[in-house]
Amino acid sequence: MDIDIDTDVCIGAGQCALAAPNVFTQDDDGYSAILPGREDGADDPMVREAARACPVSAITVRERTG
Repeated sequence: MDIDIDTDVCIGAGQCALAAPNVFTQDDDGYSAILPGREDGADDPMVREAARACPVSAITVRERTG
């Protein structure tokens, strides 16, 4: 799956890091970031929940095609 974070929309609420701490973190400024090496998030069932938990819908999760 592909995970995208719209950094122009993110407000740093941290709900993604709470929902899926194995994939998401917060950067030095407090905004959402994907942990190094976890960009695909494929083995974490909480990635979609993290996207739903974002109060400003800054996270998009899509299945990879081909």
